[in-house]
Amino acid sequence: MIAALADLTLVVVDVETTGWLHEQAELTEIGAVRLTGGQLTGEFSSLVRPSAPIPAEITALTGITDVMVSRAPRPGAALRAFLAFAGDCVLVAHNAPFDLGFLTAASAASGVAWPPLAVLDTAVLARLLLHPDDVPDCRLGTLAGYFAARTTPCHRALADAKATADVLAGLLGLAAGDLPPARARLISVAS
Repeated sequence: MIAALADLTLVVVDVETTGWLHEQAELTEIGAVRLTGGQLTGEFSSLVRPSAPIPAEITALTGITDVMVSRAPRPGAALRAFLAFAGDCVLVAHNAPFDLGFLTAASAASGVAWPPLAVLDTAVLARLLLHPDDVPDCRLGTLAGYFAARTTPCHRALADAKATADVLAGLLGLAAGDLPPARARLISVAS
């Protein structure tokens, strides 16, 4: 099953937003990477112009400013471009209800049909595969460190999607019986 999952086309997606609840906030950025046969085969990144100013605390967190999004596409155009990139895939996200909540809410508000895509949540997968002795929590930053991700999550959509892809690779390897880099280093030091 794990090998079969790695053979599918997976699109790892992350979004940045103007707030925490999809009922009250809007998209500001969509980032994604496509994995085919476990290999990176494409990247997607788009800022998204919300209808209201970005709150100062969100700009402080993400670095995304009103000036940056002033010429960005509106949500409908950004979503159509993202869905064209994603195609018929399995979507992957870390804490998928957050990202998918914003994507589907923006789709509905923009009149863009959201396709019936399968979704894999790396946060849920991490809770199933890792013990509390392995990691103190299943936040993306914690897991990226544990699996020695090549990209550090930084609240920018493409970077966080890349970090999630590395976490996914680590989790699939763990499910297949491989040791994560942090555990392998501990064992080699102890030997």
